[in-house]
Amino acid sequence: MYFLIKPLLFQFDPERVHYFVTANLKRFNRFPGGAAISRALWDVKDAALEREVFGLKFRNPVGLAAGFDKNGEMMGEMANLGFGFIEIGTVTPLPQPGNPKTRMFRLPDDSALINRMGFNNLGVDVVAERLAAFRKKEAKGKPKLIIGGNIGKNKNTPNEDAVSDYTKCFDRLFDVVDYFVVNVSSPNTPGLRELQEKEPLMQLLKTLQQRNSKNGISRPILLKIAPDLTNDQLNDIVEIVQQTGIAGIIATNTTISREGLVSKTALKSEMGGLSGKPLSKRSTEVIRYLSEKSNKAFPIIGVGGIHSPEDAIEKLNAGASLVQLYTGFIYEGPGLISRINKKILAGN
Repeated sequence: MYFLIKPLLFQFDPERVHYFVTANLKRFNRFPGGAAISRALWDVKDAALEREVFGLKFRNPVGLAAGFDKNGEMMGEMANLGFGFIEIGTVTPLPQPGNPKTRMFRLPDDSALINRMGFNNLGVDVVAERLAAFRKKEAKGKPKLIIGGNIGKNKNTPNEDAVSDYTKCFDRLFDVVDYFVVNVSSPNTPGLRELQEKEPLMQLLKTLQQRNSKNGISRPILLKIAPDLTNDQLNDIVEIVQQTGIAGIIATNTTISREGLVSKTALKSEMGGLSGKPLSKRSTEVIRYLSEKSNKAFPIIGVGGIHSPEDAIEKLNAGASLVQLYTGFIYEGPGLISRINKKILAGN
């Protein structure tokens, strides 16, 4: 079904298509029987798919990466498509419009996207209220949906004050998410990647860990890293995880590299982060390096260039405990989720 409408959707601006598709998906799920149809078509349920990672039980290992549902509007609808967990955000303390449009570009010949969205979101207060309302509506007696909160700083916040932005988001979302992701790796907020350097990153993560307790409950904190880090920087990441005691890593965010692109279009020169198939190899390399260097000391969520079940299995075999989709979901449609889960059930 998706491949019948995809050529038409790809004729229009990617950001406009995103809002068109998500709005209609919400409408479909509100129709009597719509949610049940969605689950019947794409949701693969099997106890053999369940994974327990950093103390949380995931109903399957295929999640939705941050960036798709920035404001916590599509969690139920995405779960009905078969995702085992949803990561919302990136969320900032104050609402912000993001970078000027046009800010997302397709490279179909590479099965890739370039985006420079710039953390456009409605702010942490709105998102927290939406998540709280969603939690109240979750059916009693059924396993709750695992939701991650991806947090960042506002564009106008100087790096020396960044810790304050992250702690505001952390405190506000603590009661409504199951895990946190510290995003210091987006290339689309000026200066943000400087926070990946060892000293500022240690300070940020230690501060969050000091606040990571409420009524005897703590939340797993993960760090999302860029694929453009050197091996020396990755060695620092391993040391930082061990010294701060955070739960794990998400590898990887988008890349600023344009190496190996086959697209002839001038769009490939647009500023922003590249995602999709061209990222697949490097993302897997980072996963394998971190897993081997740390002797599998912490869990890794693998994301970047997953467009087939084989791509997902490759990341799991490289050391990932879970995987996430974004660009592959856009190019391949919701059927990709079920195909990955079925491949896992079939023993790869």
